[in-house]
Amino acid sequence: MTLWGGRFADGPDATLWAFTTDDSDRRLLEVDIRGSIAHAMMLGATGIIGEDESADLVNALERLLADARDGTFEFAEGDEDVHSAVERRLGELVGPLAGKLHTGRSRNDQIATDLRLYLIEAGRERISRIHALVGQLVEMAERHLEVVIPTYTHLQQAQTTVLGDHLCAYAWMLLRDVGRFTDCLARVSESPLGAGASAGSSLPLDRKATAEALGFDRVMSNTLDAVASRDFVAEYAFSATQTMLHLSRLAEEIVLWTTSEFGWARLADSVATGSSAMPHKKNPDIAELVRGRSATAVGAITAIAGLQKGLPLTYNRDLQEDKRIIFSVDDILAGSLDAMGVLLAGLTFDPPTPRAETTSLDLADVLVGRGVPFREAHEIVGRVVRKLEEEGRAFSEVTDGDLASVDDRFQPGDAAVADPTESVRRRAVTERVREQIGEIRARLSP
Repeated sequence: MTLWGGRFADGPDATLWAFTTDDSDRRLLEVDIRGSIAHAMMLGATGIIGEDESADLVNALERLLADARDGTFEFAEGDEDVHSAVERRLGELVGPLAGKLHTGRSRNDQIATDLRLYLIEAGRERISRIHALVGQLVEMAERHLEVVIPTYTHLQQAQTTVLGDHLCAYAWMLLRDVGRFTDCLARVSESPLGAGASAGSSLPLDRKATAEALGFDRVMSNTLDAVASRDFVAEYAFSATQTMLHLSRLAEEIVLWTTSEFGWARLADSVATGSSAMPHKKNPDIAELVRGRSATAVGAITAIAGLQKGLPLTYNRDLQEDKRIIFSVDDILAGSLDAMGVLLAGLTFDPPTPRAETTSLDLADVLVGRGVPFREAHEIVGRVVRKLEEEGRAFSEVTDGDLASVDDRFQPGDAAVADPTESVRRRAVTERVREQIGEIRARLSP
């Protein structure tokens, strides 16, 4: 069924029909029916159609909504899109009265409304799942408050911290992702319904009533903007993709941590896979797939941006493609959040002690505390490092005598600073991580 055709003598060419139709919008079925219920109620309340007619439409639509929710709604091969499917089925229930449902409405404002409703619901679910993952990371951080690890810059050991600090870093990243989704959804929550094809309707539509009925925060003021704009889709795609990038970074670290070279963590059998050729292999495939699928999410941003860049106002059929893009990136994020939660639960940490060189800045700070300019202190400790390397000794073997031989401002006992655990203690790292955990948990509280 189509929602047009009076001026056409012939039906659409079969090849072009297949090219122009897209069943990806079928997942909008429930929100489309909800939008139609609100519209039908408004039509009756304003007297645009009879109250009895409105009631009959609403009753039939509620029956369709129940079918949509329990999965029994059946699409027909000739349905052009989700809107025509709903109106076709409605006609089977109430006859010609179904034709009044589209009064004062166009597919242009209808699809914009559907997509906004869908993204509001999906976004709230993503926020909930991100919060769950943050909570999981915080619990892991609390269990690893005393595990000393190196931080890395340029993938070389830098300073010391505790594993809980490293895990909290990802919790903070994900909380910012929640903030982006929250801000995005505030802008998505505008109702386009009543904008019609482009410039509204001569009928006395009550746009505020339908907006309130559907839970929107406000009505879109400009009807051309309402049907033409997809910046809200692009913003949602970016929010989802940025979250995927954070998950991808964590996934990459898990890949590194579980190598024999790093030896930081082990994967439970339930979250790893094997090799078809090498019996000893235990592969971090979940992490690799999350990392790989983030590339598709990045592509979604380019696609939705390109889709909008040259469109004159108002609606153009190009915008049909927005659903393929946004559904794809949102599905990727939903699956990746679930997968990462399972993967993290299957990790066991046992990182090696950091190299003693990670305390070199602490030694420089000792001299700074005695009035030595930092640049000079930096050069002095660098000479200590070189001396030990030339002698074939590890930095962990440094003695007070080694330090004094390089600069007499070192004092007895300074060599004890060259200990990763001592470095963590001197900078009160564990205490700071406890504070972070408390702050993050406070943000997770309703």
